[in-house]
Order: sequence, then C-alpha cells, then structure tokens
Amino acid sequence: MTFKSLKKKINSKKINVGIVGLGYVGLPLAILLAKKGVNVYGFDINKKKIKMLQNQKSYIERINNFDIKILSKKSEVSHSFENISKCDVILICVPTPLKNNNQPDLSCIKKTFSLIKNFLCEDQILILESTSYPGTTREEFVNNLNKKFKLGNNFFIGFSSERINPGSNENSIHNVPKVVGGFSSNCSILVSAFYNLFFQKVVKAKSLEAAEFSKLLENIYRSVNIGFINEMKFIADKMGLDIFEIIRLAKTKPYGFIAYNPGPAIGGHCIPIDPHYLYWKAKKIGITSNFIKIASQTNSKVTNFIESKILKSLKEKNIKINKAKILILGMAYKKNIDDMRESGSVILLKKLLKKNIKNIYWADPHIKKIQFYNKTISNNKINITSKILPSFDIVILMTDHKNFNYSMIERYSKFIIDCRGKFSLSSKIIRA
Repeated sequence: MTFKSLKKKINSKKINVGIVGLGYVGLPLAILLAKKGVNVYGFDINKKKIKMLQNQKSYIERINNFDIKILSKKSEVSHSFENISKCDVILICVPTPLKNNNQPDLSCIKKTFSLIKNFLCEDQILILESTSYPGTTREEFVNNLNKKFKLGNNFFIGFSSERINPGSNENSIHNVPKVVGGFSSNCSILVSAFYNLFFQKVVKAKSLEAAEFSKLLENIYRSVNIGFINEMKFIADKMGLDIFEIIRLAKTKPYGFIAYNPGPAIGGHCIPIDPHYLYWKAKKIGITSNFIKIASQTNSKVTNFIESKILKSLKEKNIKINKAKILILGMAYKKNIDDMRESGSVILLKKLLKKNIKNIYWADPHIKKIQFYNKTISNNKINITSKILPSFDIVILMTDHKNFNYSMIERYSKFIIDCRGKFSLSSKIIRA
C-alpha cells in the first residue's frame, strides 16, 4: 500500500484503530471513535478492565455503561496484543509517571513497545498520546523502528497530546483542538488526516518535539500560576486577609489578569507530574528551570500549611491530638469526579495519621474506598448528616463536590477549615 492509498483508506473511515491503554485517556478516545463508526481494537494489560468492558460495564464513574455498550458494538478488547497486526492506526495512551527522585518514568511506554513491536507491520501509523518530554517519540519509536521500516514511506509515526479535562470534557473531546506532529511530512499529513475524521480542528506542529513541548507548556503554565496563587495565599493568611476576597477584587479588572484559585494541593497527572518531565529534560541540556522548580516546591507546601492549621486549632481548643475527631470532606483531587491520583486529601490523611491523629473520617460521594500502606480504610467513610456533624472537632473541606450540602455543613459543624472558599469567614470558619 502506498502513502496515497493509505490516506484514501483513512478518508473513507475504513480503518481499524488500536488503542493501547484504556484508562482516563484511552477509554474516552475509544468511545469517540466507536461513535464515529470506526472499528476499534482496545488493549490493556489490566485484565479486570478488559473483563468489565467485555461485560459492558464502565470502571470510570463519569463514563456511563451506555457508552460502553456503544463501544462494544464496534470494538474488540484484549489484554494480549496479537490484533495489533490488524490495525491501520495505533494510539499509545499509557501512563507516564515519575520515579521516586522525580525523574521521568517511561517504563509503561517501553513495556508497551516491547509488547507490540513484533506485531507491527508495513502501512501502519503509530501515534503517541502519552505526555512526555520533547524527544520521547523519536527516542522510543523512531530510533527503534528506523531499521525495520522505511519511516515516512511504509510506516508512519506521530505524536498528539491528549487534552482531557477529567470530569468536564470526556464526552466532548472532539471539540478541543488537536495538536499533532509527525516524523516526516508524510507522517504529518496522515496523522492530521486521521484526527480530522474525529476532531473539529487539527493543528499541525512543525516537528514531533514541538508538539510534545506544547503539551508540557500548557500544563506548566497552570502549575506556575497555581504555585504563584498558593504563595499569595500564604502571604494573605499571614496578614490576616482572605485570599478569595482578594482574587474576587482583582478579577474585576477586564484585562491583564486571569484568576487562578488556590487549593488544598495539586492533583491528577497534568500539574503535579508533567512539569518534572520538562525540568529533567531542560537540566539534561544544561538549563535549570527555576519557575518549574519553585512552583513545584510551593505547591507541595500546601498540605503542610493545612496540617499546621489543624494542629494549631486543636491546640487552641485544648483538644489532645490522640483524642481529636476529624472529618475530611472530599477525597478526589478535584470536584465531581472519582479520581484520587495525587490527591491532596490522601496526602493530608497520611500526614495526620503520622501525627497520631487516629479518629479521622471522610466523606465523598464519588469515592468508595481509600487504600494505602496496603490497607483499605473504607470503614471510616461516613454519610454527612446534621446529627453526625457536631461530633467532629474539625471539619476540613478539601474537595468542593456539588453534592455536598454546604448550608447543613456550615450550620451543624463546630469548626470548619475551608480550603476552597465555599464559606464566609466567621468565628467557626477559617481558611487554609
């Protein structure tokens, strides 16, 4: 098959698409393609996920079973990878976490390549969607396939950053512009043609590295601004001022100011993890990115700030630490989702347990259980009621889910530490 015939096949939608990694990125993408009538082969090493999909059940709260049923009609899912050979386009959507020293961990990408490489064949397009440092696609795929194929002629490689906002746009990702980059001009043309089938707007980068860098820039922009506003929170608190009122006043300016709200920590993948990928890469070429470093350090101080507020409040109330009864509202890292990746609530919970605060309870309409230290502490989950709220010495609002009854929480709680600016300050409500 020539370049022209492959492009024609793409334009006709008569293609098979393989998606490796059916998590927060891969699953919504698979559903989008299935809804557009494209045959999907889904791959994931997690056998539990595969079984749930085969039973037409969703394992992500914000993706409903109806969409999984639509997917099942146009897909075949498996934890083995033989069907890679049947795919015209292969999308890699696997995690890119950090090692303990905050250096990039590409083990999932490397393992994926080892699992699929023997099934790759001519006239396929391989696209990385996982966020990583500039140069990853070239180093991990181009350099490992340039002897087996004539890249740009009989095999094509690209990168396209995912832009999923958890809890917001899983069902409308096609409305978000798609940035793409290709190894060669032919690769860029085919990758663009593919995404043009599903996305309203496709934006071409001049290189793989520019596309990879742009994704990190998007996330680091947010990290730096969140770090800045968290630092402003620390300063305002020291001055006895309410940072949320200050932001409300500042954002009345119609130009030159974009409001960012402080929070109880940064969570998910984009903000706490992705900046370290560029920091590491920049250091490799002799540049220390001070903005990335300072923002990360500042954001990591937030849970310490909240912890100090808790300990200070207990001391002022003459409540012994081992006798204190604490309620954490919200365990997800952001509102209205069931995602606890890098959750500040979990970090705070671990810190309080280390301080010998044993009576810690939590409430979250989206989370069923919490597991760490190889222990599950779902027994401490409660349903918020007017009868149970007065029994807690401190109630901490960490995640502002819309399903919380804030008027009841304010009325019946003895003392509230508000990390989200949901309550008006009073003698029993402070900010953190």
